[in-house]
Amino acid sequence: MARRIDVTGAGGVRLAAWEFGDPPKTDRTHDTQDTHEASGLASAAPASGAGGLPGVLLLHGLMGRASHWAPTARWLSARHRAVALDQRGHGRSDKPPQAAAYTREAYVGDVEAALEQLGLGPAVLIGHAMGALTAWQLAAKRPDLVRGLIICDMRASALGAASQHTWTEWFRAWPVPFATLADVRKWFGEDDPWVERPNPARGEFYAEVMAESPDGWRPVFEPEQMLRSRETWVYDAHWEELTQVRCPTLVVRGLDGELGRAEAQEMVRVLPYGQYAEVADAGHLVHYDQPEAWRAAIEPFLTALGGA
Repeated sequence: MARRIDVTGAGGVRLAAWEFGDPPKTDRTHDTQDTHEASGLASAAPASGAGGLPGVLLLHGLMGRASHWAPTARWLSARHRAVALDQRGHGRSDKPPQAAAYTREAYVGDVEAALEQLGLGPAVLIGHAMGALTAWQLAAKRPDLVRGLIICDMRASALGAASQHTWTEWFRAWPVPFATLADVRKWFGEDDPWVERPNPARGEFYAEVMAESPDGWRPVFEPEQMLRSRETWVYDAHWEELTQVRCPTLVVRGLDGELGRAEAQEMVRVLPYGQYAEVADAGHLVHYDQPEAWRAAIEPFLTALGGA
């Protein structure tokens, strides 16, 4: 289980953070109940004190949610204060209707605010895809808040208009609403045109971001807001921010993921303190596809930072 802590992000957006591990001691009793059975997340008001453990903040990618980090956060919590954040527009966090709410600056500002309000900094940031981009942009902006960085399967190069068009068409292809969660798992794990071969983990990943509505199962996010979020970074390259990251950084890719080996190694070269790791038999959802191999890839890096 994880305890929910609400924090205030950029522009006053309410964000749900989820702290894993034993709750810090507090002299207050909380009775808030807000359980999400599928993700194993429970809700509680903030608790003070972190037992002096080094902080880790986990950032999901586009369309993800904090619960996708649960296996990673659970083993981290033995030696860290491990917190996963539902980013704006995702999970249990607010979903502002205005397009202007989904800028790069807003996502980075949210993480900056979360680290400060949770008292996690200087923390290790672990980000997947868009969450990794947010993490390295914050590390460049606020080096005082970040002592280490793990980038999971996120490209630094511009993807361009064709990529955004493909995503738009992909969202239109979703057969929503889904009648059952089994239908969700089957479509995303087998029937989705983007699936090259059956991938049950991918089906489970998307099942976690669905909620039941009167007419069936629909995503907890608005696809249009996801496209708005994506268009704020997809047209630009992000190499310059990498050169400004001054903490140790591990770039991790799945062999069948979206980040190619040549680009990943160039990212490591550009980073002042870059390191490289790859996970076999993993696609884009490295930490979700292969949780044990993912742990083996990142644990030595965390140990070298201290506190692992």
